[in-house]
Amino acid sequence: MANVMLKSTLSVSQNLGQLIKILPKRSIQTTSIAFKVTSGRYKVTRDRSKPLTYEMANQPCMIAHRKSWNSWNTTSLYEGMREPETAIEDMFIRKFMTGTWHNLFVSEVIIKRQHNMIRIAGIIQQKIIPRKMYFLIGYSEELLSYWLRCPVKLELQTVGDQKDVVYKYV
Repeated sequence: MANVMLKSTLSVSQNLGQLIKILPKRSIQTTSIAFKVTSGRYKVTRDRSKPLTYEMANQPCMIAHRKSWNSWNTTSLYEGMREPETAIEDMFIRKFMTGTWHNLFVSEVIIKRQHNMIRIAGIIQQKIIPRKMYFLIGYSEELLSYWLRCPVKLELQTVGDQKDVVYKYV
């Protein structure tokens, strides 16, 4: 019995010796874990002069509670069709709308898909004359309908100034 105990203590000491040789090569990190989530949150400025809209003021964890999704579609459901194509089309629509309506959008571009129809919503400023606005609405609807091969309808609301959509300052 003593012989078995002696062998086990020797093997433990040999393993400990090997572990001590390996430790300088492999270091163990002992810092505390930081569960800090900073994405989608805006840093507070000293004079609280940065304006935020309602969509920007709500944190990402508040989606479906106080904030809604910016894209409404059924591709994320079980066995949903065309997931990558829908994501690329949504990105294209957003870039096209912000490029065509240059410096006019004061909110995010909201994309709603129902059956075969795409509805695009947003809030724009009244910086241009109504004739040009109607032209841009028709131009955008026609080109997007042609490129995406489905009917596109724009649902835009106008505000006089960008300060009208400010929810709070940070």
